[in-house]
Amino acid sequence: GTSEEVAPPVQQCFMVPKKEINVVSDMAKWKRSQAYADYMGFILTLNEGVRGKKLTCEYKVSEAIEKLVALLNTLDRWIDETPPVDQPSRFGNKAFRTWYAKLDQEAEKLVSTVIPKHLADAAPEVAVYLKESVGNSTRIDYGTGHEAAFAAFLCCLCKIGVLRVDDQMAIVFKVFNRYLEVMRKLQKTYRMEPAGSQGVWGLDDFQFLPFIWGSSQLIDHPSLEPRHFVDEKVVNENHKDFMFLECILFITEMKTGPFAEHSNQLWNISAVPSWSKVNQGLIRMYKAECLEKFPVIQHFKFGSLLPIQPVTS
Repeated sequence: GTSEEVAPPVQQCFMVPKKEINVVSDMAKWKRSQAYADYMGFILTLNEGVRGKKLTCEYKVSEAIEKLVALLNTLDRWIDETPPVDQPSRFGNKAFRTWYAKLDQEAEKLVSTVIPKHLADAAPEVAVYLKESVGNSTRIDYGTGHEAAFAAFLCCLCKIGVLRVDDQMAIVFKVFNRYLEVMRKLQKTYRMEPAGSQGVWGLDDFQFLPFIWGSSQLIDHPSLEPRHFVDEKVVNENHKDFMFLECILFITEMKTGPFAEHSNQLWNISAVPSWSKVNQGLIRMYKAECLEKFPVIQHFKFGSLLPIQPVTS
């Protein structure tokens, strides 16, 4: 079909029903802050860095990247050491609190394994973002605000020079991808609730960034188009190369019923003609639905690395 024919769904594709919400005036302060500018700049830099690249391609892996993967492997091992407990409730296994208490206690020490000695003073501040990135131990839930804390954790490591410009691909493909694996294991093991889920109106119950970076990976792909990601065969054959398809695979493993019903937003996105349009639309949607929603951002921490002060430059 011509581009005219698919125009209507494209326009609607990133529209989400808007509820009237009274947001604290600080949202304006957040959007003008140095933290917001640095965070968004970081997300977009990585978006460009992985454009058109497969997860399986060759890229540089620095010592800092190896150390971050080792840190995530430790979190993974703790899940094995903290099995779910028998409890009457189906959701939110209380063993997560035990697992989280261990992270809470060890976070600074873990971060110190990644940060060189001369930057040791930054460890307590950076550790805050790591602790925020795994979910809430009271509610036993996880959502895009926690995911944002992990991206902020990586952004802080860039700001202090632990991660460098030539680590871009490894940050997404090696570190962030490993983080996703550990989060999926947490979600499954402890039956974590989606935090602030919009149900069928949300993109995904738990993640957002891998859809952004994953759609960038697929830009200008010779054969895979957005309409293909709802095809089970395509997903099974290509998910090891593309983050976006890994996410789709996880959703189909976790949910039953027709894809168009349980993941309506993604179903709409499959009608968009090109991956670059999908990518641009997702970036807009991320700002509107995650970064500019008070329930998501209310827990975001500010400090010397990600300051709340207005942008200077």
